[in-house]
Amino acid sequence: MLRNKAVTLLGAGTQGARLAFMWSKLGRRVHLVDPNEKQLDSAYTRIETFRRGSDPSPHKWGEIRLLDSKELEKAASSSWMVVECVPEKLELKRKVVQGLNDVAPQETIIASNSSSYTITEIINGLELRNGSRFLSLHSYWPPETAAIEVMGTADTSPDVIALVMEQCKLHGFQPFHVQRTSTGYIYNRIWAAIKREALLTVAEGVASPAELDAIFKEVLKTPKGPCEQMDIVGLDVVLDIEEHYAAEREGLPQLPREFLKKMIAEGNLGVKSGSGFYSYDGK
Repeated sequence: MLRNKAVTLLGAGTQGARLAFMWSKLGRRVHLVDPNEKQLDSAYTRIETFRRGSDPSPHKWGEIRLLDSKELEKAASSSWMVVECVPEKLELKRKVVQGLNDVAPQETIIASNSSSYTITEIINGLELRNGSRFLSLHSYWPPETAAIEVMGTADTSPDVIALVMEQCKLHGFQPFHVQRTSTGYIYNRIWAAIKREALLTVAEGVASPAELDAIFKEVLKTPKGPCEQMDIVGLDVVLDIEEHYAAEREGLPQLPREFLKKMIAEGNLGVKSGSGFYSYDGK
């Protein structure tokens, strides 16, 4: 039944390209939709690079159709699932998901790839035609990191969850079912606690960023430490996520956010600004 249906991805950024690669593995079509033609071309180049570097597939690669946003309704009409991969701004995601609800057939699953907003938050107050088909489908860094988290709402059909879990596994993901609504899903809740304690440790003068990262890597044998990771993500993004957690949960310490605000005010955003916890010379 699904063989003749596509997956539509709305947003051709980093995650959109990586997800298009994964969902086209079994020879099925993928519609990659974005209003920016250059973004689409860049995404297609990345997809081709992933394909050349992957193990030979037992199936022919699925066709990737690059589409303008005006063609979204047509794309959704032939898809079994539509996934939004737009920037991490709640009102934008709400607007996009409402639009998907309005144009996608009632049986088409609608998913959000948001890392910090739950599907329950995104659809709250929207006028939906079929509330049982909505879920969060948060991936990390496929194909290198295969983990993907599947989280529904109180109204999501168990059959929808089961189908998405099955299809994710078939396409090379390692799916995890988040069984209750959870800001941060599973992994990001754990990672948020690590980031928060790392910020507290540095802000209190217990250790320098370099010392903290060094001991973290020595004990856990990871390639990067928390401060290095935060620099890569961007300290402004880290702050936005922390503010969201603080709004959702009482009692989180303020010092990590105050420390981030001070760094950001001084122009230290991480790798993208040339300095954060560390200085970067472009190498």
